Amino acid sequence: MDKPFTWRSARAEEVYNRAITAGRHCASVVKTSWRSLSSSGHITQSSALLLALLAIGCLVALIFRGRKSEAHATRPPTPTTPRLEKGQPRELGKWTPSDFRMPAPEPYPDWSVEDTKPLPYRPFRYGPRYNVTMGLKTVKHEDWIELDNHFPRFHADKTRRIAERGDKLCKTAPEAYPAAVELLEELTDYLPARYPSLYKRTKVGLDNLWSGESFDITARPLAEDPMQMCARLVQDDLAIMMERADGQYYLLAGCIVLPGFWRLTDKFGMPLSEIHTSGDVPQFREKLEKGMMNLFRRLKPEEMVGRHNYFFQVDDDLGWSWSVGPEDSDVNSHVGWYTAEKGRAIDHHYFRSERQTLWRLPKSGGIVFTIRTYFHKVREVAEEDYVPGRLASAVRSWGDDVSRYKGKERYADVLLEFLDQKHEEQVARGLDLNREDEVRAYPY
Repeated sequence: MDKPFTWRSARAEEVYNRAITAGRHCASVVKTSWRSLSSSGHITQSSALLLALLAIGCLVALIFRGRKSEAHATRPPTPTTPRLEKGQPRELGKWTPSDFRMPAPEPYPDWSVEDTKPLPYRPFRYGPRYNVTMGLKTVKHEDWIELDNHFPRFHADKTRRIAERGDKLCKTAPEAYPAAVELLEELTDYLPARYPSLYKRTKVGLDNLWSGESFDITARPLAEDPMQMCARLVQDDLAIMMERADGQYYLLAGCIVLPGFWRLTDKFGMPLSEIHTSGDVPQFREKLEKGMMNLFRRLKPEEMVGRHNYFFQVDDDLGWSWSVGPEDSDVNSHVGWYTAEKGRAIDHHYFRSERQTLWRLPKSGGIVFTIRTYFHKVREVAEEDYVPGRLASAVRSWGDDVSRYKGKERYADVLLEFLDQKHEEQVARGLDLNREDEVRAYPY
């Protein structure tokens, strides 16, 4: 069942062997010509020049051929942390308001709440190695929030869950309240400009043209927690990290309505590092902590970064995966994808991917963390060309720590058998595996 996909390694070896053969051929031609001229005793300046040009030509051809072949034989590199400039030294826990204002975005092209499909993020790579990295990439400000025709489902699920358990999902500490209001103001400016067929700017806030809701952001007090109001506007879950005098960033505002397997109440008030270590994030101390802390300290309002991840879920509840255990369990800290129901049929398997962005609010200095979930049946994504083979290879590449964190043992047998079968079907119908890099590129 656990069959490796080795076509890429074989292809790389073929490229290498061809390059070696070509190099030896060039050397043989030059050597033979030199011996011929030497034996004749007629080595002129012009003949020596021709031999030099022949050698250079062979070398250039060899390099070009090698690079051309390499471009087809290797995957694009994993995105790395963008180079963020070091800001001016400042007192920890203090932020001087910035004059930066987010540029007004252009309307999303032909956006429709009925027809605009979710972007097909497939953020996984072929094995045999799985590298634990932040995997950051630069995000344009105009691409901050992504909405699509799954908005009605997200809106309905958020509305229901906020009504049922709002105070457990949304919370803002007093010291983060100005930042939460600032986020609400930023969304109020951004959304009508980016999605004018869904939102309309008003004198006091904005209207949702699809749902009929009106949001007044000027009333004091606000009708509800500002983070909760923000969460109603978008498909993302939202959090704000605030820096304190010890230089640590703390989770002090959030509305986490559709997390799948973790609770805001368990993480609220924690510093950044503890949020990750308490969740047993693989290799956080060794490979992620230093870079993440530097990123938070250096990030400026003029910059925005993003990353992707993915998991597998064996039930269809977007808000809370009931298969991992009760949402209100007293032992929630011991609940995760690794406690999911084992061996469920493939029809119950869902591909759950997150697009996360980080942006520093200009006035308050709080760092906004957006978490947009993409949720699809595994059967659906496995119909896409190249996906089942690449996904199976990625799952097989997880180390023991990543496998536990992602709950591999709970679903791997069923999942990999299915993905292998779909991969074989694609190959049998003539899918050209050598063309994958031409038609798909990370994170798609």
